Amino acid sequence: MKQTVDYLIVGAGMTGLAFANFVEAEADFLILEKENEIGGWCKTIKQDGFVWDFSGHFFHFRNPEIEDYLRQRMSGKIVKVEKNSKIYFKGSWIDFPFQKNIHQLPKEDFVDCLYDLYFKKEFSNHASEGSFKAMLYEKFGRGIAEKFLIPYNEKLYACDVEELDSQAMGRFFPDADLESIIRNMRKPDNASYNASFTYPEGGAIMYVNALKSEVPDDKILLNSELLSVDFENKIARTTCGKEIAYGHLVSSAPFHQFVNMIDLEGLGFSETEPIHDALSYNKVLCFNLGFDKKGLEDVHWVYYPEEQYSFYRIGFYDNIMGSDRMSLYVELGYGPEVEVNVEAAREKVLQDLKAAGIFTGDQSLVSHHHVILDPAYVHINEASRDWFSRITKKFEEHQIHSIGRYGGWTYCSIEDNIIEAKALSAKLQQE
Repeated sequence: MKQTVDYLIVGAGMTGLAFANFVEAEADFLILEKENEIGGWCKTIKQDGFVWDFSGHFFHFRNPEIEDYLRQRMSGKIVKVEKNSKIYFKGSWIDFPFQKNIHQLPKEDFVDCLYDLYFKKEFSNHASEGSFKAMLYEKFGRGIAEKFLIPYNEKLYACDVEELDSQAMGRFFPDADLESIIRNMRKPDNASYNASFTYPEGGAIMYVNALKSEVPDDKILLNSELLSVDFENKIARTTCGKEIAYGHLVSSAPFHQFVNMIDLEGLGFSETEPIHDALSYNKVLCFNLGFDKKGLEDVHWVYYPEEQYSFYRIGFYDNIMGSDRMSLYVELGYGPEVEVNVEAAREKVLQDLKAAGIFTGDQSLVSHHHVILDPAYVHINEASRDWFSRITKKFEEHQIHSIGRYGGWTYCSIEDNIIEAKALSAKLQQE
């Protein structure tokens, strides 16, 4: 059975739904979604009176037009929060970002960081030129790099950060120079790209549903995974037995998986093994934990750089929504090849939460949920940038477009995904 559409969209997450929202009204499109529901990693779980997401999804809008577009299609309460985030270091609380708040450290650590910051040129050869690790040493010296920035990011990315490009985090990295660090000691200014954020009481799925409201049900094919793409004849084959002829194929599927569906040798790539080696990433185990009593107040999330804690970050839904029971998300980073023992990891997390003073003897765990995000954060480096650029250039010659956080193999916000999808729609309509 063959179907013909102008646009075949792979993935019913924020990126795929956004493209469908902005494509020309008269165009025929179809969205393939391998899961049995829409949302991608932006799903929400409601359990035992708790509202949790697949990891913490808090929206930081820079574009009022995008925010208004979503808000007009949403119902229910939306809270706006001025972020308060902390770092837990050697048993003490430090304001985030670390590099601007070294004056809050114990005296010896503060002296180390300040000294190394001033004489940072001495550490410029501590890592490979152009790497994320080298950038940290060059900008901040050894103290700041080795006390927080390196260990935290290696817990998050589950790799040696020397493997990452210096701009792997782009505008999301909280940069600072010597003057701003010194000035922050007297006049605190910890503003960042996510200094304020919004969150709906119904969870992040409300933003997904806002985009879905413009997409007819019969335009989304659930439980249908893309198997292969014949780029010469513009035909896609799916797990539900369909053959779909398309004018343009727009994919938000993880790029390392999507390239397996296409004959790269037919596109002129004779050796495909280096491509897969270059497209590395981590996966994240996220626990959602609900307790019977309130815990720490007025903090929205906390970073944990030290090895004794299994998680790299925890967040407090209850402090965002003002609820009376502690509701956490807890994130742990792993390499893609690691087999995760979820039960053992949960026990270790509860032990570590007790050690960090988050989970006390007065509280009981009354509900829990987990999800493994695979992939979670892609590893951006020179090799991955090069392969992505070369392959997508060939793709576009055959009207194939790979976009979004995973389709674009990048580090970006959900708003960025919507903007990219809208821009691609406008470009294709103009053409």
